[in-house]
Amino acid sequence: MSTETRKLDRVVIRFAGDSGDGMQLTGDRFTSEAAAFGNDLATQPNFPAEIRAPQGTLPGVSSFQLHFADYDILTPGDRPDVLVAMNPAALKANVVDLPDGGILIVNTDEFTKRNLTKVGYDANPLEDESLERFQVHKVAMATLTIGALENTGLGKKDAERAKNMFALGLLSWMYHRPTEGTERFLREKFAKKPDIAEANVLAFRAGWNYGETTEAFAVTYEVAPAKLNVGTYRQITGNTATAYGIVAAAQRSKLPVVLGTYPITPASDILHELSKHKNFDITTVQAEDEIAGIGIALGASYGGALGVTSTSGPGIALKSETIGLAVMTELPLLVIDVQRGGPSTGLPTKTEQADLLQAMFGRNGESPVPVVAPRSPSDCFDAVLDACRIALKYRTPVLFLSDGAVANGSEPWLIPDVDALPDLTVEFATDPETFQPYARDPETLARPWAVPGTPGLQHRIGGLEKQDVTGNISYDPENHDKMVRLRQAKIDGIDVPDVEVEDPDGNARVLVVGWGSSYGPIGAAARRVRKLGLPVAHAHLRHLNPFPKNLGEVLSRYDKVIVPEMNLGQLALLLRAKYLVDAVSYTKVQGLPFKAEELQDVLADVIKGVSA
Repeated sequence: MSTETRKLDRVVIRFAGDSGDGMQLTGDRFTSEAAAFGNDLATQPNFPAEIRAPQGTLPGVSSFQLHFADYDILTPGDRPDVLVAMNPAALKANVVDLPDGGILIVNTDEFTKRNLTKVGYDANPLEDESLERFQVHKVAMATLTIGALENTGLGKKDAERAKNMFALGLLSWMYHRPTEGTERFLREKFAKKPDIAEANVLAFRAGWNYGETTEAFAVTYEVAPAKLNVGTYRQITGNTATAYGIVAAAQRSKLPVVLGTYPITPASDILHELSKHKNFDITTVQAEDEIAGIGIALGASYGGALGVTSTSGPGIALKSETIGLAVMTELPLLVIDVQRGGPSTGLPTKTEQADLLQAMFGRNGESPVPVVAPRSPSDCFDAVLDACRIALKYRTPVLFLSDGAVANGSEPWLIPDVDALPDLTVEFATDPETFQPYARDPETLARPWAVPGTPGLQHRIGGLEKQDVTGNISYDPENHDKMVRLRQAKIDGIDVPDVEVEDPDGNARVLVVGWGSSYGPIGAAARRVRKLGLPVAHAHLRHLNPFPKNLGEVLSRYDKVIVPEMNLGQLALLLRAKYLVDAVSYTKVQGLPFKAEELQDVLADVIKGVSA
């Protein structure tokens, strides 16, 4: 049977199954092949917080969504064009997002009466008419996988575990993906268990061959490589990009880096990645708790290293006293907060942007701290380099506000020219004749950084208020007032780039302002709205404290300002307070990123209202 091949400019695929079905690995492998092929891409993993959620239940569903295209894309996609459902729970949890006419590939082996009852199906949806609006392909993946591996000597249970590779092989055939990279990956991953490696390769090939030989699939699809800027690319997640940015900061500052941290979802991968790079003078310490982790980092900064600590929102709460100590001692410190749903333990594996006010004000007293937020996985590299620049130049702790969507998502990253990265070298105080611990650079207001043990540079350190210039302990009211204002002026004077506005026609009356991972959905929504003939301007903030100096002027140019956030309006509150702008807050706190389609509707309604 001949198979028709259709050319597409973009596709969104979602793999969904039980948390033990290997959906994250499956999605990651398809992503890697899309990246190697040259597509632009964006991904959205979604998995339970439990180590092993109840099998076959809705809370136990794990999914991985991938959007790949032959042009520049900004989001992992709103809805999947293709849904691979490995069991009834995965179908029920995800089919609501599949548009009419979408492709649904179902592992029929799991659709037993027990599994159907477990998720509330009264009847088998594969046998009634409830799925007739989709292109349904029923595939007995477990049975076919076990059959393909019957000569390997593996038991039935072990053989069935490879069914995710069968699904990957089938989808790779459907979308003309290369196979060599996946086979090489499987042999390397299971190098110590060659029988398991070969079983997975066989299952992968079986899925490919099933697509090739069955008559169930009359169409395959091609998505051409994207026309990206010339250079060398690799697929990268936000956490990995953050780790690489820290390595680059170590090299460009010529300082050792000490990461003092405690594992916490979704920040732990930063520790895992940095621990691999000891050869770049990176020391990683997994402390007994969050407070010890930041104490190690601040102590390292006192000793002349770049101290770094990583955590999520609950950890920031525990670290707040030591961040305040870093404000008082005026030492460089990078504090990474990979935000997740809160409060308290909240939603550990889900994303949110609700730590902004905590980053701004979550310490006692007047303790201003710069806040920097990356907008996408690859942007984490540049943004964390910028955060390190600020910490080192201005001698201050810096809050780096990533979030779960940025940290776990992935996209192509143009590997930069190392020589073009910013020079972050610092000069330590060395002259005992001129040294005063709290004398300030007239440009930056930063105090000198004196490494302990430098002859003649003994000085007091600690959390008690310092006397201006001398650094002696002081309880003088006027001195305290002066020091509080100096610390605030230092942060206010940090050099950050002006905010840029995307307004192609230059006639928009509505401005949408975002920060963090909302960049992609807002940008995609703005594109859609403009295609409808509705002008809209888009500005995105990397620097949240201090704000860019031109932000007030930018906001004043528009009749209406919309601020979408995955919180209850924290940036909108700050903009209203500082600039007296009547910002329209659009909020979402579902543990999920915005969809471009929902923001499109919001923007269109506001634009039409302003134009009326």
